[in-house]
Amino acid sequence: MAYTLNINGVRHTVDVDGETPLLWVLRDTLDLKGAKYGCGGGMCGACTVHINGSPARSCVLPVAGVVTAAITTIEAIGDTPVGKKVQEAWLAVDVAQCGYCQPGQIMAATALLTSKPKPTDAEIEAHMNGNICRCATYNRIRTAIKMAAGEIA
Repeated sequence: MAYTLNINGVRHTVDVDGETPLLWVLRDTLDLKGAKYGCGGGMCGACTVHINGSPARSCVLPVAGVVTAAITTIEAIGDTPVGKKVQEAWLAVDVAQCGYCQPGQIMAATALLTSKPKPTDAEIEAHMNGNICRCATYNRIRTAIKMAAGEIA
């Protein structure tokens, strides 16, 4: 069936089964490779995108459920003021080790700072919980979030 999706401000019509996870439409149909496949069960965060500004796990989100939504992926998050600050902080702190989880981490951090511009450590931990980094760069992630929030230089 044909679905029209608003992804990164651009309308895309895709012909897929409505139960197809958004992740596979992004990666395989639209060639947007930023969201990663991690667990396939919505538990690791590697596939995080924004749906109407809120973080969502695209690996468990059927495409039929997002046809009226504004979908933002890592490919466009730097076009937003908060996303740009987060990406700049990630580079300044040198957060990434292997980098596989980082698109999901950046998407989650951007959503956090959009809703809570000056989060506490506890709020950062609570919001980022569930975004798994196998390289354990959690301290650098927290530092980058605080830098993007303007709390540290």
